[in-house]
Formats: sequence, structure tokens, C-alpha cells
Amino acid sequence: MADNVPTREVARRSFAREFNDAGYTFKESDDERAPVYALLPTGERANRVFIVGTLTETEDIGDDSEYWQGRIVDPTGTFFTYAGQYQPEAASTLRDLEPPAYVAMVGKPRTYETDEGDINVSVRPESISVVDATTRDRWVVETADRTLDRIEAFDDDDNEYAAMAREQYERAGDDYRDVVLEALQSLEDDADAPEAEA
Repeated sequence: MADNVPTREVARRSFAREFNDAGYTFKESDDERAPVYALLPTGERANRVFIVGTLTETEDIGDDSEYWQGRIVDPTGTFFTYAGQYQPEAASTLRDLEPPAYVAMVGKPRTYETDEGDINVSVRPESISVVDATTRDRWVVETADRTLDRIEAFDDDDNEYAAMAREQYERAGDDYRDVVLEALQSLEDDADAPEAEA
């Protein structure tokens, strides 16, 4: 019975800088219901992503019905997320939350080509929840580890997604090592910052 139940794709971790560079999408079969993957420049496919950061801004940008835009910032940049009538729980979270707040989000990468021909990458949320600073810090460390793992495996001959990334992107693989260091450095800087006075 369970054999025909589709399994959910693993939600990949990516820093905003790399995610926003992931403008190339593809399917691995001609089936119209086949999952669409974003190609991360460090050589991994992502049908779903897991991100944690600071929700800094929310805005209802819908014309006829509510359509919420959220900006979620990590140490390397900004994720944009959009939720409307087809993501009612996420839309209601964006409506009700008062920025700034630490949030965790799982969602699907979406790409959009602007009139100028640029590719914008955003997340269509499946879930958004409020988290604490410890959860955010742990996400940064674990995302750094995953990104470094992808960088280490980038030159493996049998890494087909790394080969695709080399073909599709000017900046790929080892170029993201500095992004990881920047993210980890931000945690050290936060730890060194004096406590705000009560």
C-alpha cells in the first residue's frame, strides 16, 4: 500500500548567498509531475530547502487577495519568500508575526525571470515557525558543515550535479568557501558583542 506514496525530498541547507545564485532549475524525467530541482552551485540538487534566519520584514503585496512577502536574513544575505492562498498557514504566519523574529522555514525553491533577463530565486514556504537564537546559531554551524561537505565532494568525477554546476555557473564549488567562513565568523562576532544593556 505504501509503495505508491511519493516520498518527500530531503530539505537541503543552503546559505542565502549560494541559494540566490541557484538560478538554474531542472527535472530528471519528462513526467509533468516530476519534481523541479534548483541546482546549488556547490553541486547539489534541491527540491526543498530548510533555512533559519531573522525575519526582518513582511508586506502584503497582493492586489485582489493577500499575498505576503517575507525577507529572512542569514549571515550571508537575504532569502525572499512569498505565500498566498495556496500556502494559508505560511501566509497567516507572515501576517501575524512582528519582525524582527528568528524563524525556521521549509519550502520549495522558485525561480522567476525579470524583464531584464535576471533570474530571481525565492522560497515558496511549506512551513514557517518561530525559533530562538540557539536554533539559528546551530543552523548556521550545520549549514556550514553541509556546504563544506558539498565543496569537498565537488571535484569527484562521479558527482553529476557538480559537473552541471560547473557548466551552468560562473561561480561554483570552492568559490563558496569564503561564504562559509563569513557565516561562521558572524557567530564569533555575535559571541564577542557586549550584552545589550537592560
